[in-house]
Amino acid sequence: MHRAGVDALLVSVGSDLPYLTGYEAMPLERLTMLVVPRDGDATLVVPRLEAPRVVEQPGVFTLLPWGETDDPVALVAGLVGRPAVAAVGDTMWARFLVELLGHWPTDATRYVRSTSVMNDLRMRKDVAEIAALQAAGAAADRVAAQLHAGDIPLVGRTEAAVSADISARLIAEGHDVVNFAIVAAGENAASPHHHASDRVIREGEVVLCDFGGTMAGYCSDITRCVSLGEPPAEVADAYAVLHEAQAAGVAAGVVGAACQDVDRAARRIIDAAGLGEYFIHRTGHGIGMEAHEDPYMVEGNDLPIEAGHAFSVEPGIYVPGKWGMRLEDIVVAAADGPLSMNHADHALVTLG
Repeated sequence: MHRAGVDALLVSVGSDLPYLTGYEAMPLERLTMLVVPRDGDATLVVPRLEAPRVVEQPGVFTLLPWGETDDPVALVAGLVGRPAVAAVGDTMWARFLVELLGHWPTDATRYVRSTSVMNDLRMRKDVAEIAALQAAGAAADRVAAQLHAGDIPLVGRTEAAVSADISARLIAEGHDVVNFAIVAAGENAASPHHHASDRVIREGEVVLCDFGGTMAGYCSDITRCVSLGEPPAEVADAYAVLHEAQAAGVAAGVVGAACQDVDRAARRIIDAAGLGEYFIHRTGHGIGMEAHEDPYMVEGNDLPIEAGHAFSVEPGIYVPGKWGMRLEDIVVAAADGPLSMNHADHALVTLG
């Protein structure tokens, strides 16, 4: 906060709150707010009925419950006087910010995003966080291995049924929550965020499976494709390009490189194969307590990669109306090179 020139940090619902306090607030219409003055003690303002859920941390924050007839925004405003610069959490409900403006008008207080304070902390994963990402990644790998082994029936089932099956397997492998389970067959795989539907999966198709969840507070995210029968030469050749591009992206994720270098490394190979127009998204996103967080592996992001940065490397090739494919691992930058959280087979496994 001193480096960023921030006088007060205000963190409401979202991942910053459990990161700093261990408490995950329910997304209620009642205000929850961690108030951190630059020079002073932190206070966690919570609805009184939620206070029993908070594990108090003496010396870290003081708990201040508020009653149903109290004005919680006024309580927050009174804790830090009139800050010159207030950093507001990205996921604070707008209604509370609007009310706060009545106490701290913009002619006296400048508002900035909490990322000015939180990003450096959240992006650099420590040893315990990396271990949590490894455990979540290993659990996702086990589900991917079941997919590759043919243990998850595909032909004749709907995408939605397979998505539910993968979700149940993630829970069985130790995840607390499933964040997503994309299952896209044939032409549906050309939509990167396809919502699993009642479309029945057929022989001769490529099926894209992108799934992940939260395990002990940290996220997994993996994408693997399988071919239901010998793939056509066009598909096999494109997958070989994708495989090479993904490996190049992982190799580029070294300490000191720019985030955009990861995107460039993967995109260069796909472009050279004449498939660049079909790679329609960034190469990766940061991951930790949230499935998508900073840093982002995208052209224009010249942020240097630091040890502890965790991110996906997931190039894709999507031909509208025909097929799509993506290959994704989670990677943590380390002093001796990129450390992959995923080790499931990277090949286009043929089933049937």
